[in-house]
Amino acid sequence: DMPADEWRQVLGVNLTGAFLVTRACLPALCSRGWGRIVMITSQAARTRTPVPGAHYAASKTAQLGLVQHAARIDARIDELRDWRGDMLSRVRALIHQADPDVVEDVKWVKPTNPHGVPTWSHDGLVCTGEVYKAYVKLTFAHGASLADPDGLFNASLDGGTRRAIDIREGDTLHGPAFKALFRAGVAFN
Repeated sequence: DMPADEWRQVLGVNLTGAFLVTRACLPALCSRGWGRIVMITSQAARTRTPVPGAHYAASKTAQLGLVQHAARIDARIDELRDWRGDMLSRVRALIHQADPDVVEDVKWVKPTNPHGVPTWSHDGLVCTGEVYKAYVKLTFAHGASLADPDGLFNASLDGGTRRAIDIREGDTLHGPAFKALFRAGVAFN
């Protein structure tokens, strides 16, 4: 028998605390293009231990899942080892500069796309970052409703909802204009 307040407190310290510190550090790490966040977990996350409390084991197991999930976009960037990885890393840094509260995720993982698609959300999906052989595609979920005074959108222009930016090798992405567009996507949500 465990009081709910005790459960919330342990998860708050071990899991929510790790999440909040990671979220606070991520913009600086992304803008530098590298960095490490070290989390201390426990054997309770992987094995049966004499440590009492399902709350402790659950919080440490969830913390391990948080680390593994957060590393998925990093792993994709590292795996590319070419201009596409550099561009995805730069886009990611710009997104975190534009919105430090953005939620990063990887969605649509399937056998034909084992890496999934990096996504960035704030009160709803803002943008995805797909990687193809010849280009990186940044699709804005509500791009058709956003003002684009700098003309960044250059793909999916006929759609009623989405708009995209296709970036090919050698292309440049105007950082301030992209951050303004991302902020407009957040405001739209």
